[in-house]
Amino acid sequence: MNINKEWHAALQVIDRIEKSGFEAVIVGGAVRDHLLQRKVNDVDVATSALPLEIKEIFSSTVDVGIEHGTVLVLDEGEPIEVTTYRTEGTYSDYRRPEEVKFVRNLEEDLQRRDFTINAMAFTKDGDIIDLYGGKEDIENKVIRAVGDPNVRFREDALRMLRAIRFGSQLGFTIEEKTLKAIQVDSDLIDFIANERIAMEMAKVWKSKFVYYGLQLLIESNLSKFLVGHFSDQLEHWRTFKAEKSEIGWAYLCLLNRQEMQDIVDFYRLSKKEKTFVRKTLNAFDALRQKWTAMDYFSNELEILETAYDFARWQNIALPFEKEEIHAVKNSLPIQAIDQLAISGNHLMSWTTRKSGPWIKVALDAAIIAVLNGYVENEEDKLKEWFLNDFINEG
Repeated sequence: MNINKEWHAALQVIDRIEKSGFEAVIVGGAVRDHLLQRKVNDVDVATSALPLEIKEIFSSTVDVGIEHGTVLVLDEGEPIEVTTYRTEGTYSDYRRPEEVKFVRNLEEDLQRRDFTINAMAFTKDGDIIDLYGGKEDIENKVIRAVGDPNVRFREDALRMLRAIRFGSQLGFTIEEKTLKAIQVDSDLIDFIANERIAMEMAKVWKSKFVYYGLQLLIESNLSKFLVGHFSDQLEHWRTFKAEKSEIGWAYLCLLNRQEMQDIVDFYRLSKKEKTFVRKTLNAFDALRQKWTAMDYFSNELEILETAYDFARWQNIALPFEKEEIHAVKNSLPIQAIDQLAISGNHLMSWTTRKSGPWIKVALDAAIIAVLNGYVENEEDKLKEWFLNDFINEG
């Protein structure tokens, strides 16, 4: 078995816990992804040992959620979250349990999990503990709730959106009773914090089957409670593909220009995400008019390529290939403002005018003149242009 550093560290942690007389297994998404032969990211360990017992076994730990049974173990070179087997009390707000009870039995721990594909455990010896048919559901490419789906979703309504996200990532169908339960309780998503909703949607944007995921979002009725006209615009997502979630937010805003501020507010977009959206939409609008040298100069390559993709996804004919963008941008005589051969100090030394807004206007004009080949990027040539052309035109 080809294992990464985190998986190896988790096995070392399990070995030490077992030598101390307790049970310990790898659980959750790591087991699912291992069976799917996908890249395993977070490797979590569940154990019969209580948090204080874990802290006695290991010398370097951090209490990252000890009230819920989780201790971060640092002894084996990679940080590994170790959580005590637990059951959960009543969920009164459809978000979190009122109490957590530690137990010594793995079966009780696994039965509280959301979906069968996430309710398996992996032992140090390589055995899979599968009490709810997770392996079979993986083979059949099915997302199925553990136990009664209505109970699972009324415990934590975000699980409904997680089902959509897993469908989008894996291309799995949602089992009939599980989907029906989501449709019935879809309005409960209103109890979930917008930030948690945004985190799930951000994963959808980066998934392999975005179009299918949005089909599930619509079929489940969840789309009715989210901002964005997903039903009306589904076909615009058919060829969408992104490695960064910012691209998904920008495309959603493009398709919903009139409600763009609502999208920004509802999904709590960060300053970085809002900047990416603004730049990309401006570049898209400029592309429809034909990019100028200044457009190539003032936008990062990623922004230009994303705007190009938006046009393609909307079936807008373009007279050049995406690969040409990089070549054109690289061919510009200057790539950044600080490469311009003159500054505001030069301009003031060539005239009697005092500092003011006119300097930025002049420097912008100089950049455009250089980019368009009207003047070479040399101090003496730019001085001649400034005195004979810019001032006279001004």
